[in-house]
Amino acid sequence: MESTRQQKISRLIQKDLGTIFQQESRNLFDGALITVTKVQVSKDLAIAKVYLSLFITTDKQVLLDKIRHHSREVRHFLALRVHNQLRVMPELHFFLDDSLDYIENIDQLLK
Repeated sequence: MESTRQQKISRLIQKDLGTIFQQESRNLFDGALITVTKVQVSKDLAIAKVYLSLFITTDKQVLLDKIRHHSREVRHFLALRVHNQLRVMPELHFFLDDSLDYIENIDQLLK
């Protein structure tokens, strides 16, 4: 169960990361559409698990590896945005959110 503080920080990170990916996608990630679907922050607020949905890409795993490679830059952009709200910037761990693919697969099976 997440505390209220964890939930507020999760929402803040999700909103700002969405904006960052929207602005920097052209430069860093070859114009891919990246959506932040969920953020979970650890109890000590040191680690944030970021779940991403990736669109307009041929290989999602390659794009996810590229995002992980540029995670320091993304964390820096995020720190510039939230430096007044957070004392310590959490470390970002990126994961692929395949829930939309799962839902699409279920729809295909039901048809």
